[in-house]
Order: sequence, then structure tokens, then C-alpha cells
Amino acid sequence: MRTRDWARLGIGAGAIGAVAGGAAYGMKEVLTRQAAIARSRIGDPLGHVAPSADKVWKKRYGEPIDLVMLGDSIAAGLGADHPRHTLGGGLARRVAKRTGRSVRLRTAAIVGSESSVLAKQIVGLPSTYRPHVAVIVVGGNDVTHRIPTVDSIRHLTEAITALQERGAEVVVGTCPDLGALRPVPQPLRALGSRASRQLAAAQREAALSHGARAVSLATVVGPFFITNPDEMFSLDRFHPSTHGYKRTARAMLPSVLAALGYADDLPFGHHAPAVG
Repeated sequence: MRTRDWARLGIGAGAIGAVAGGAAYGMKEVLTRQAAIARSRIGDPLGHVAPSADKVWKKRYGEPIDLVMLGDSIAAGLGADHPRHTLGGGLARRVAKRTGRSVRLRTAAIVGSESSVLAKQIVGLPSTYRPHVAVIVVGGNDVTHRIPTVDSIRHLTEAITALQERGAEVVVGTCPDLGALRPVPQPLRALGSRASRQLAAAQREAALSHGARAVSLATVVGPFFITNPDEMFSLDRFHPSTHGYKRTARAMLPSVLAALGYADDLPFGHHAPAVG
């Protein structure tokens, strides 16, 4: 190829690069506007405090099981209309019913948390606290705040290890599919769906490789949120409603029971670490 041909190619490549850069800038502007639209649609009707469900559930059963909830607003139960309908309250009631033992619930989850806050939640537990089972639900805020997946997974695995060192069996509810969020316009919703599913897959693999159990929330409850959004979402159309939490607690129950030694067979969407 002659010199003038290289020069001509260079000009062409530069022009293509300029067009691509302009398209990327335009897409960024579109996504920025869509994010602002989503925030205005979702608003803040629920505040930042979930109903407190911490107590001994079914106390008369005796021999309590200690259950701790960690993670974000879903783990905390924001959007539920009563403590018994939070994710922790729903799991505690169902575990007590299935095991015949009372359940002492402690909620360390904090509304708005990213995976990086898990360490703070664990440090905030009493040094002598030894839960039988810990449930972690986190990831949605990592996606919306564009936290690198490698960082999210590092924080998650550190939390799993810290809880196991306290003697807890750990169950991770993987990141929900953000594609179910109707207030988020397209194409931002599709990008959120892809990112959340990628994070969920990484969370599942990390949990299993570190001896924890994983429940793929996008699989076990995601379809209900997509087909019945008015029933499954709360006022902000972002957090689960009472019905959404009921469905989620019911869906997560098999892995929590298995972690406690009260179940063997797991339904589709539940994953146990390999033995040995």
C-alpha cells in the first residue's frame, strides 16, 4: 500500500472514530436523561426505614434458631406494610413453622447498601453473636451505581467468609433482574437487566466456590415481578410490596431450610456448593 493510501485510510479511520465517538456521546446523553426520568418516576414515597421485624418469632416453640439478614433494602424489607411481611419476618415465620423451633431474627441490612457495606453490617454485630444462618441479598445498588463486578464480588466473598467464621451457614439471594422495573425507560432498562444478570451469575459462582448457598432471584421470583408488577411492587414501583416479599420469602425458604439441615431436595433456581 502506497503512502497516500495509508494517509487516506487514516483520514477514513479518523472520520469513523469521530462518528462513533459522537454516537457514544449521544447514547450517554440519552441514558443520563432516562436515569433522571426513572428517578423522578420512582421518587421516595417509602422513606429509608423499613419496618423492624427483629424479635423471637414463635417464641413458644423454644430452642431458637438465630437468623440474620444482611444486604440492601430488600433484605431490610423496605416496602412491606408490616414487620411480619418483610423478607426477614416472612422467612422467620416460615422457618419456625417448618422446623418447630422459634426463630430469633436480627436485621443488619441497611437501606441503600452496596456490597461494600456488608463489612460494616457484620462488624456492627455483637462480637459474641453466632447466627445459625445468614441471608444476604445485595447487588441492585451496585448495578445502579455502576460498581465494577470484581469489586462487588470481593466484598461479597469477604462477607461470606466473615459470617462462616462466626459459625453461620450462608444463603445468598443473587441480584434481582432490574429489567422488571417498569419506571425505567428503554434502553436503560435493558442495560440494567443485562448488568444485573451478569452480577447475579458472578454472585452465584462466588457463593458456591466459598461454601455458601445461592438462590437465583431472577429465576425463582423474577417472572412474577414481570407479569404482575402492580401486585408485586410497592408504591415506588421499585421495591417489593407485601405480596412481593411473601413470594420472595417463600421462594428462598428451601435453601434456608437446607442450610439448617431441614431439607435435602432443592427446586430449580437453588444452588448448593459441591461437597468435598
